[in-house]
Amino acid sequence: MSFTVIIPARFGSTRLPGKPLLDIAGQPMVQHVYQQAGGSNAARVVVATDDSRIEAACESFGGDVVMTAADHASGTDRLQEVAQQLRLADDAVVVNVQGDEPLIPPGLINQVAEALIAHPEAGIATLCEAISTREDLQNPNIVKVVMDQQGRALYFSRAPIPWPRDHLASGAEGLPAEPYCFRHIGIYAYRVGFLNQFVSWDSAPLERLEQLEQLRAMYHGVPIQVALANADVPGGVDTEEDLERVRQFFSQVKGRPRL
Repeated sequence: MSFTVIIPARFGSTRLPGKPLLDIAGQPMVQHVYQQAGGSNAARVVVATDDSRIEAACESFGGDVVMTAADHASGTDRLQEVAQQLRLADDAVVVNVQGDEPLIPPGLINQVAEALIAHPEAGIATLCEAISTREDLQNPNIVKVVMDQQGRALYFSRAPIPWPRDHLASGAEGLPAEPYCFRHIGIYAYRVGFLNQFVSWDSAPLERLEQLEQLRAMYHGVPIQVALANADVPGGVDTEEDLERVRQFFSQVKGRPRL
């Protein structure tokens, strides 16, 4: 199995400006992400950025970094540019690991790459985990995914899908014991040939409606393989509270996490 990890890292962030460079246990966040990705089976790990400060930080810890254009409409467009700069073949597999995931387990990176490699008919693979509370099912910030019996995505939505009608109509609390509702985890593996197609497509109506980029692929009939995550998925860093939580974690483990 051979694949490349690409870590998009932008300096601009509405809630946490300069997020990739924020200090966690004496290292910038992007370094922790890079180290976690380096623990996977990836043949190469690359940070993709449009900011010279992030480039300098990566070079300071020996990270492989590629500079990209600053005007990409999406992270997937940035990924495609890096794949072209690296001269990756159309059948090469790349895994997109977000630059704000300093606790990402290397095993999950391997799992999503393996899911794509095992399904040559798919253009994308991603992961999910069971939803256990009604609050999470109804939270529009938690993206839900519905799959067929082969694990192929049928739809992604911010809406509560599927809706357990009879269970909830009966007045029962919580959700059915058997997991039917799944949260989408935002880690993706792509074939480079798909990325080259993706950047040529306009945004799709459903994508604009839900603000979910993966719906552009589904709109064009690209199969998306979904696997149930084989490890717990720590949250990323989107807020000051998230940052403090991660800093606390690192202070307790006294260094790099073993996930």
